[in-house]
Amino acid sequence: MSEKNIIGKVFKSMLSLKVKERSEKVILSIAITSYLIHLSLIALSSYGVINIDSKLLDNPIAAIYTPFSFILVYEVYLLIFFLPKSISFYIGKQYEIITLIVIRRIFKDIANLELESNWFQSRSDLYFTYDVITSLVLFITIYFFYKNVKKRVLTEKEIQPKEKNIQTFIQLKKIIAVLLVPVLIALAVSAFVVWVDATFINIDNGIDSFKSINNIFFDEFFTILIVVDVLLLLASFFYSDKFHQIIRNSGFVISTILIKVSFSTEGLVNNALIIGAVLFGFVIMIIHNKFESNLSGTK
Repeated sequence: MSEKNIIGKVFKSMLSLKVKERSEKVILSIAITSYLIHLSLIALSSYGVINIDSKLLDNPIAAIYTPFSFILVYEVYLLIFFLPKSISFYIGKQYEIITLIVIRRIFKDIANLELESNWFQSRSDLYFTYDVITSLVLFITIYFFYKNVKKRVLTEKEIQPKEKNIQTFIQLKKIIAVLLVPVLIALAVSAFVVWVDATFINIDNGIDSFKSINNIFFDEFFTILIVVDVLLLLASFFYSDKFHQIIRNSGFVISTILIKVSFSTEGLVNNALIIGAVLFGFVIMIIHNKFESNLSGTK
């Protein structure tokens, strides 16, 4: 059996459409179960049956945070799923993930709202405001990002040659995707153990862990994505030396790095970095498409 066939079989067993649909059902079942468990823990805590000092058990709204975490893990799987198919959709999935992280954070913000008359003097209320505005900006930007990606895909189907080096590049992306799946599983399991220990068991570190709860799993995963993006950028030189494609791929790497950096900040700086990262990738995409249109002779 050739190396290509082996990779194809492994890829199909991990990232086929059937596996994707099955994974979706499993994750949704886990998300619903985890939501009910979290609600039960909140109820037991409120009645004094259990005594766990965690902000995630103070308000029933905070329970939404848990199923969203599992949904985000599935979104990461979708990112890997789209990697061999389209770099643009792969980057778009990164933007979807950071948007969902902000949305998930809003549920935590709602649970901590102080609802004071002097809104802008409350840190919790300010963070809630920042996150709501950020999620709206990201949602709109991603809409236009995908709108431009679809236009580009339609034109590429007609002009993209079936060159051998492009097929090799696609094969490389499949290999990377296959390697990312066990990495995703290992990181998810490790992050879940750390989260349970810090939030429900190790009470002394509970407050500190709560401050960085959004960084669990995703900080490490985006570090891996930077390595993957740089590798894809370097590999792309083998099949294309077009200036606008090099700039687009380089811009996507910068966008991923900005998202990664955002995990080490908080407040307005965090939101600004996230919005800046997605807007930067979107503008890079627009300019790239203008180059494509000029080269193909279309307006």
